Amino acid sequence: MASTSRDVIAGRGIHSKVKSAKLLEVLNAMEEEESNNNREEIFIAPPDNAVGEFTDEDSGDEDSQRGAHLPGSVLHASVLCEDSGTGEDNDDLELQPAKKRQKAVVKPQRIWTKRDIRPDFGSWTASDPHIENLKSQELSPVGLFELFFDEGTINFIVNETNRYAWQKNVNLSLTAQELKCVLGILILSGYISYPRRRMFWETSPDSHHHLVADAIRRDRFELIFSYLHFADNNELDASDRFAKVRPLIIRMNCNFQKHAPLEEFYSFGESMCEYFGHRGSKQLHRGKPVRLGYKIWCGTTSRGYLVWFEPSQGTLFTKPDRSLDLGGSMVIKFVDALQERGFLPYHIFFDKVFTSVKLMSILRKKGVKATGTVREYRTERCPLKDPKELKKMKRGSFDYKVDESEEIIVCRWHDSSVVNICSNAVGIEPVRLTSRHSGAAKTRTQVHQPSLVKLYQEKVGGVGRMDQNIAKYKVKIRGMKWYSSFIGYVIDAALNNAWQLHRICCQDAQVDLLAFRRYIACVYLESNADTTSQGRRSRRLETESRFDMIGHWIIHQDKRTRCALCHSQTNTRCEKCQKGVHAKCFREYHIR
Repeated sequence: MASTSRDVIAGRGIHSKVKSAKLLEVLNAMEEEESNNNREEIFIAPPDNAVGEFTDEDSGDEDSQRGAHLPGSVLHASVLCEDSGTGEDNDDLELQPAKKRQKAVVKPQRIWTKRDIRPDFGSWTASDPHIENLKSQELSPVGLFELFFDEGTINFIVNETNRYAWQKNVNLSLTAQELKCVLGILILSGYISYPRRRMFWETSPDSHHHLVADAIRRDRFELIFSYLHFADNNELDASDRFAKVRPLIIRMNCNFQKHAPLEEFYSFGESMCEYFGHRGSKQLHRGKPVRLGYKIWCGTTSRGYLVWFEPSQGTLFTKPDRSLDLGGSMVIKFVDALQERGFLPYHIFFDKVFTSVKLMSILRKKGVKATGTVREYRTERCPLKDPKELKKMKRGSFDYKVDESEEIIVCRWHDSSVVNICSNAVGIEPVRLTSRHSGAAKTRTQVHQPSLVKLYQEKVGGVGRMDQNIAKYKVKIRGMKWYSSFIGYVIDAALNNAWQLHRICCQDAQVDLLAFRRYIACVYLESNADTTSQGRRSRRLETESRFDMIGHWIIHQDKRTRCALCHSQTNTRCEKCQKGVHAKCFREYHIR
């Protein structure tokens, strides 16, 4: 090529690193002197932004390729030539193709066989000394609730709230006693709600609530609630959308796991925290009673005790691992939290949002049993009967295959519709008969049901039971901050967990969830009321001993007095409370 072309490409007289030119200039210079047959070497440097139009495929046929047809990012890329070190011009230039993307490793296909599964997990033999210890303590509902909102958590919230108010140049001086009053009002709003929360303090006879009005002043409550805070704003993680409540999430997860019943069966699923604001992390979930709000990954026992939770932030802020999707990664995190208490053969149940053969394989290697419904495209080409063919067969028909290498079974069962279920621990046998409603005949019929289907239906509903308990009497008071609804959700979850422990520990004197919440709200508002404020009418505050359900006996008294509940005459009283009370009013008086 002539000197003009060489100067454009290499630049005469430059000895070490070379002059940088554009590929379009080089191609134009080469086209001007096509008669010269000298061979030149060309290296195309990648552009500064290597994301544009680069692909692994050719742009067209090499014989008909013209420079004008190349992508703009390639035509304007830098062209570099290096001196050979001899001091002579390098006349051997060549256009080098871009590096090809490395081919993905082809996974070996699974070998599926028509037989039942042969699991090698150990049997469940673990005992739970912590629950036995709680039974011996005979804790009241307030004592059970304070296992989660313990003294350390209360003091932490008080300190962070005071810090936040101080940063806003407000001397709040919040105390633990006042915070418990605020918690009592939030709990009470779950079963007594007004269109406006200020109506609790109104003097109108149709709305005044003396328990709230006598516990804390309205303006003081509003001030505390507006500055309620759970993290230091100077130490927030920018990559965490829930950084403002992250310390509370960590504390709650720690307390939930510390006092969780040690069981074999657990459920994993999605829960929704209602929220209608403008925060970007809210989601729409059509399959839940609460359709719009924050989605929360939850791991529960089969009865509904919340063991572990994590608000969903999407794949933008949460990176899946182990070649799983986001849901499968959350299951692994829940299992890791469970195994902090010991590497036991837990059995996890979840639905088709999470299940895949890959996830079953990972859990099997971790020593954890798992069962869940699965979508067909996640079965890794398990050769089962076609759903249309199975629908033509009688109800209760099923087909199944087992992976030879890892003992993972996939079963397709015909019920009212065709269902796919995958497990690494439970097989087909024994096949039992179960009663199903027939819409056509309007009667109930007996159909065959594989063992893994039966166990799945019995144990999978833990998250749904927790959602049901929370939805009955959930906190109604909301604030202007985006996380106020999430705080209500955490309080409701702690109340649900405390009630679940109450059902386990108090077999003889159980109360329902409403009475349990009322008890805690009344104790918090009565025992933490501010009696020093001027203008507050004096009255004798009931102590927690009235509601502790310990040592209350009804006895006869010689002099008739008024019943503390119905206010009619009675000749019986409570020995511990020293209050006149009828035998028929005795139980209600000690739980109201």
